[in-house]
Amino acid sequence: MSGSDASATTLGEASERETLKRIFPRLPESRSTIVGPGDDAAVLAAPDGRYVVTTDMMVHGPDFRWAWSAPYDLGWKAAATNLSDVAAMGAVPTALVVAIAAPASTPVSDLEELADGLRDGCAALAPGCGVVGGDLSVSDTFTIAVTAFGDLEGRAPVLRSGARVGDVVAVSGMLGAAATGLRLLFSEAVDAAGEPDRARFERVLAAHPETVTAQLRPRPPIADGPLAAQAGATAMLDLSDGLALDARRVAEASGVGIDLDPGLLGDDVEIALTGGEDHGLFAAFPAGAGLPGGFRAIGVVVPGAGVLVGGRPFDERGGWDPYIGWDGHGG
Repeated sequence: MSGSDASATTLGEASERETLKRIFPRLPESRSTIVGPGDDAAVLAAPDGRYVVTTDMMVHGPDFRWAWSAPYDLGWKAAATNLSDVAAMGAVPTALVVAIAAPASTPVSDLEELADGLRDGCAALAPGCGVVGGDLSVSDTFTIAVTAFGDLEGRAPVLRSGARVGDVVAVSGMLGAAATGLRLLFSEAVDAAGEPDRARFERVLAAHPETVTAQLRPRPPIADGPLAAQAGATAMLDLSDGLALDARRVAEASGVGIDLDPGLLGDDVEIALTGGEDHGLFAAFPAGAGLPGGFRAIGVVVPGAGVLVGGRPFDERGGWDPYIGWDGHGG
């Protein structure tokens, strides 16, 4: 079979074994692997007897659109969104398990590109983290599910429930860039019927590369998660659904209020508060503690409940919910 013929082969034409033979060499290796892909299950080292585990799905439609995302982008983002959840516990990401359900008409080359995105995302964001297994299946709707594992390296996990009155609230990573990119896509990269359009997408990407790329290929500050744990962070989570929504989760879990300083949230306070999918880190630190890595102060933990902005209650839900989209207006 020629190279061009191989590139055109679909999942419906290739066996699972043939597909995996093309994908496995492209996937990143994990430093924690004892037994990798090829057996019924992988075997990983758990150096301190514990491991962090999380899982996340991306489904065509609510989570991504092929007119806007290349397979490489999807692989990168699938890695990034899971790596950031591990980092938010204060752990170092070590391994991913990836399951994919795709239409039979999907070219095998698309899965190769997706594997390249997984590989490069892990290499850039969490060197030493690799893919140790997974599954392939057929579905009318393209779906990727990733399970990620992490090493606490002897530290206690950083939970959402430990914030204390007087703590400094800080973030690492961007606020609102990914949401800005998504708003541009929904407003300018669609046809007259409101459907995603590839040609218009290319023009939007060329005009707004930073914000569109922040949405399609986020770069969360993974290394800052373990640094925060080492610096004594009392609470932490991944900013996946929006600052106000995620800060409220910490406030509720900790039984405190969180007062955000609007002067520290950037030029567009509204999108910083209600945008999502930047996958930065939100953490609380004891007053007077040095902020590690790229963390910067944006507020303080106060008595009471919920989220305040400049001392005033912020009751808007804000952020992303997969069942109702952005801020209740549909996804």
